[in-house]
Amino acid sequence: MSTTTAVSANIFPFITYEDAPAAIDWLCRAFGLERLQVVPGEGGEIVHAELRLGPGVVMVSSATPSTEARLRMKSARALGGSSQGVAIFVEDVDARWQRALAAGAEVVQPIEDTNYGARSFTVRDPEGNLWSLGNYLPHA
Repeated sequence: MSTTTAVSANIFPFITYEDAPAAIDWLCRAFGLERLQVVPGEGGEIVHAELRLGPGVVMVSSATPSTEARLRMKSARALGGSSQGVAIFVEDVDARWQRALAAGAEVVQPIEDTNYGARSFTVRDPEGNLWSLGNYLPHA
Protein backbone atom coordinates (compact mmCIF):
# COMPACT_ATOMS: atom_id res chain seq x y z
CA MET A 1 0.00 0.00 0.00
CA SER A 2 1.36 3.39 -0.96
CA THR A 3 0.24 6.85 0.00
CA THR A 4 1.32 9.86 -2.01
CA THR A 5 1.77 13.03 0.01
CA ALA A 6 3.45 16.28 -0.95
CA VAL A 7 6.76 16.46 0.91
CA SER A 8 9.52 19.02 0.89
CA ALA A 9 12.19 16.64 2.23
CA ASN A 10 12.45 12.92 1.59
CA ILE A 11 15.69 11.82 3.27
CA PHE A 12 15.72 11.61 7.05
CA PRO A 13 18.97 10.49 8.69
CA PHE A 14 18.71 8.60 11.98
CA ILE A 15 21.43 8.67 14.60
CA THR A 16 21.81 6.80 17.87
CA TYR A 17 23.42 8.38 20.92
CA GLU A 18 24.65 6.96 24.21
CA ASP A 19 22.99 9.95 25.93
CA ALA A 20 20.19 10.90 23.55
CA PRO A 21 18.49 13.43 25.90
CA ALA A 22 21.76 15.37 26.23
CA ALA A 23 22.39 15.08 22.47
CA ILE A 24 18.96 16.49 21.68
CA ASP A 25 19.57 19.43 24.00
CA TRP A 26 22.98 20.04 22.43
CA LEU A 27 21.73 19.81 18.82
CA CYS A 28 18.97 22.31 19.55
CA ARG A 29 21.40 24.68 21.28
CA ALA A 30 24.29 24.29 18.80
CA PHE A 31 22.43 24.29 15.49
CA GLY A 32 18.97 25.60 16.27
CA LEU A 33 17.16 22.34 15.60
CA GLU A 34 13.59 22.25 16.88
CA ARG A 35 12.02 19.33 18.74
CA LEU A 36 9.04 18.00 16.77
CA GLN A 37 8.57 14.81 18.75
CA VAL A 38 10.44 13.13 21.61
CA VAL A 39 9.25 9.70 22.75
CA PRO A 40 10.85 8.66 26.05
CA GLY A 41 11.40 5.03 26.96
CA GLU A 42 12.24 3.20 30.14
CA GLY A 43 15.16 4.42 32.21
CA GLY A 44 15.45 7.83 30.56
CA GLU A 45 16.29 6.58 27.08
CA ILE A 46 14.78 8.06 23.93
CA VAL A 47 12.87 5.57 21.80
CA HIS A 48 12.37 8.05 18.94
CA ALA A 49 12.83 11.77 18.43
CA GLU A 50 12.40 14.05 15.45
CA LEU A 51 14.35 17.30 15.21
CA ARG A 52 13.68 19.81 12.46
CA LEU A 53 15.60 22.60 10.82
CA GLY A 54 13.70 24.12 7.92
CA PRO A 55 12.18 21.30 5.86
CA GLY A 56 14.78 18.78 7.04
CA VAL A 57 14.33 16.31 9.87
CA VAL A 58 16.90 14.23 11.76
CA MET A 59 15.70 11.31 13.84
CA VAL A 60 17.50 10.53 17.10
CA SER A 61 17.26 7.64 19.53
CA SER A 62 19.19 6.09 22.37
CA ALA A 63 21.80 3.47 21.61
CA THR A 64 20.54 0.39 23.43
CA PRO A 65 21.45 -3.30 23.26
CA SER A 66 18.18 -3.96 21.42
CA THR A 67 18.81 -1.33 18.72
CA GLU A 68 22.38 -2.55 18.35
CA ALA A 69 21.20 -6.15 17.92
CA ARG A 70 18.23 -5.33 15.68
CA LEU A 71 19.92 -2.76 13.42
CA ARG A 72 23.56 -3.81 13.91
CA MET A 73 24.20 -0.12 14.56
CA LYS A 74 26.56 1.43 17.10
CA SER A 75 26.79 5.01 18.29
CA ALA A 76 29.74 7.14 17.19
CA ARG A 77 30.95 7.15 20.82
CA ALA A 78 30.97 3.34 20.91
CA LEU A 79 32.91 3.29 17.61
CA GLY A 80 35.38 5.90 18.81
CA GLY A 81 34.35 8.24 15.99
CA SER A 82 31.88 8.62 13.17
CA SER A 83 32.00 6.91 9.78
CA GLN A 84 29.53 9.35 8.20
CA GLY A 85 28.04 12.78 8.75
CA VAL A 86 25.00 14.94 8.28
CA ALA A 87 25.05 17.98 5.97
CA ILE A 88 22.55 20.77 6.57
CA PHE A 89 21.74 23.73 4.31
CA VAL A 90 21.49 27.05 6.15
CA GLU A 91 21.44 30.58 4.82
CA ASP A 92 22.99 32.14 7.92
CA VAL A 93 26.25 30.14 7.96
CA ASP A 94 28.22 32.63 10.07
CA ALA A 95 25.51 32.81 12.75
CA ARG A 96 25.31 28.98 12.90
CA TRP A 97 29.12 28.84 13.17
CA GLN A 98 29.08 31.15 16.18
CA ARG A 99 26.23 29.18 17.72
CA ALA A 100 28.09 25.86 17.28
CA LEU A 101 31.25 27.30 18.80
CA ALA A 102 29.31 28.69 21.77
CA ALA A 103 27.85 25.20 22.36
CA GLY A 104 31.36 23.72 22.48
CA ALA A 105 31.40 21.94 19.12
CA GLU A 106 34.73 20.35 18.20
CA VAL A 107 35.92 22.05 15.02
CA VAL A 108 36.87 19.65 12.23
CA GLN A 109 36.83 22.14 9.34
CA PRO A 110 36.64 25.83 10.25
CA ILE A 111 34.23 28.09 8.44
CA GLU A 112 35.46 28.84 4.95
CA ASP A 113 34.48 29.85 1.45
CA THR A 114 34.97 26.82 -0.80
CA ASN A 115 36.24 26.72 -4.38
CA TYR A 116 32.77 25.57 -5.50
CA GLY A 117 31.06 28.72 -4.23
CA ALA A 118 29.74 27.63 -0.85
CA ARG A 119 30.45 28.80 2.68
CA SER A 120 30.54 25.97 5.20
CA PHE A 121 32.04 24.38 8.29
CA THR A 122 32.19 20.92 9.84
CA VAL A 123 32.11 20.08 13.55
CA ARG A 124 31.75 17.04 15.82
CA ASP A 125 29.01 16.82 18.39
CA PRO A 126 29.89 15.71 21.95
CA GLU A 127 29.56 12.01 20.99
CA GLY A 128 31.66 12.24 17.83
CA ASN A 129 29.10 12.59 15.02
CA LEU A 130 30.06 14.87 12.13
CA TRP A 131 27.84 17.81 11.18
CA SER A 132 28.53 20.04 8.19
CA LEU A 133 26.54 23.25 7.87
CA GLY A 134 26.71 25.51 4.87
CA ASN A 135 24.91 27.36 2.13
CA TYR A 136 25.49 24.67 -0.49
CA LEU A 137 22.48 22.88 -2.01
CA PRO A 138 23.22 19.61 -3.83
CA HIS A 139 22.06 19.48 -7.42
CA ALA A 140 18.60 17.95 -7.63
